[in-house]
Formats: sequence, structure tokens, C-alpha cells
Amino acid sequence: MNEIDLDDIMPESRKILVVDDEPGIRELLAPFLERAGFEVRTAADGIEALDQIQSFRPELIILDVLMPEMNGREVLRQLREEENWTPVILLTQVGDAPERALALEEGADDYLNKPFDSNELMARIKAVLRRARKDQPPLAAARHLRCGPLVLDRTSHRVSVEDQEITLTRKATLLLEYLMTHPHEIISRSRLLDEVWGWDYAIGERAVDTRISELRGAFGGDASNPTFIETIPGEGYRFIGEVETGT
Repeated sequence: MNEIDLDDIMPESRKILVVDDEPGIRELLAPFLERAGFEVRTAADGIEALDQIQSFRPELIILDVLMPEMNGREVLRQLREEENWTPVILLTQVGDAPERALALEEGADDYLNKPFDSNELMARIKAVLRRARKDQPPLAAARHLRCGPLVLDRTSHRVSVEDQEITLTRKATLLLEYLMTHPHEIISRSRLLDEVWGWDYAIGERAVDTRISELRGAFGGDASNPTFIETIPGEGYRFIGEVETGT
């Protein structure tokens, strides 16, 4: 595996807890993350994880969902009920859209399906640490998202700019929601298809471009002068505004 440069992550954000009942996953990830400069501890189930969280106080938790004793979703719910907002990336083999949506609503910061590429996990770790808000819920758990004049009500799926509601298709609204909950992160078209459309749909990546054009038309921007969404040639799209919670 390649070494990872973490210069763009805050120096104190170095402690990671890896929780998985599969020894092979723990044995793979722990040295990989240590080579990247993290201090790593591991746990084999949810009960052990809660003990480690209390003693180790990690800056980020990689948490498997399907585990004996106490599964990852139960651990996540307990943490959030205690108002512990340590960033959590869930790992699972059950990755359909409803499952992902529920996990994010319960307070996960990101979600990655098994099997996964270690470098993809590292990219997610770096992105989550960049957008983490100390002692505050993740953007993915917020009901309202704001970026300047742009407001997204995730409950009613309404979008407004300068207090004027704009009409968008359902997919464009969901695409905007995903981008706003992952600000400043370059997201590929294939990932957006997977997360927003799901691979059940017999469509191509052009569908993503079409909905991006719809959003830009509604916001009054274009690819050469982006208002909120930037095109990264050959890579995908990135939401470029500062996103906050609240109405």
C-alpha cells in the first residue's frame, strides 16, 4: 500500500479506533493507518468499542455494522444519545440506499461498503476530519443546511435562495443534499450515481451531469463561473461553499 501524506489534516486529529469483528480487517487497517501517521487502537465488538472510546478518546471511529454482542448501529445510537459527536465512518456489507440514509440520520458521518479499497477509506477519513465540527452533530444529521443565501430543508425537500423557493426535480434535490453534506470533497460521478440514484437504475454518468446543469440553472451559475458547485475535470464535482446547520 502507498504511504499517505496527512499534512492537510490537523495534527491533533491522529487517534483512530477501528472496530470490526473480523480479525483480518483489524490486521489490515491498523498497520495501514499507523504508517499514515495515526495512533490506532482496535476493538472486536461494540461493547469493547465503548470501553475504548472512554479510555482512548479517538478523533475518529471506523465502525463495522454487523458485529456480535452489540452491533455498530447500536454503538452509534448510544454515542449520539450521550451527545458524543466523535466522527464515525460505518463499514457494512449491507449498503442499499435506505440503509445508508438511516445510518446518516442516526448520526454517522460517512458510510463505506465492504469490500472497500484502503485508499478510498483513507480519502473518506481525510474528508470527514476536514469537515468535522468539534462537539457538534455532523452535517449529515442536520435537518436544515445553509450556505449563504442557499437553504435546504431536508425534511420537506425544499430549496430556497434569498428566501425564494426554487423548483427542482427530486434527483436534483437529493444530489444537492449529498454535495452539501460533503462540502469541499471531490466526489466522482460513479459515487454520486451509487449514493443518489443507486445502481438499480439503468442509467449512465450523463444523468449526473444533467442534474448538475439543472442545479446551476436554478442558482444562476455555470461551469466556468460556479456559484456553489465546481467541476473538477476528470474527477467529478465539489461543493465549494461553507455549509452550516440551521434555518
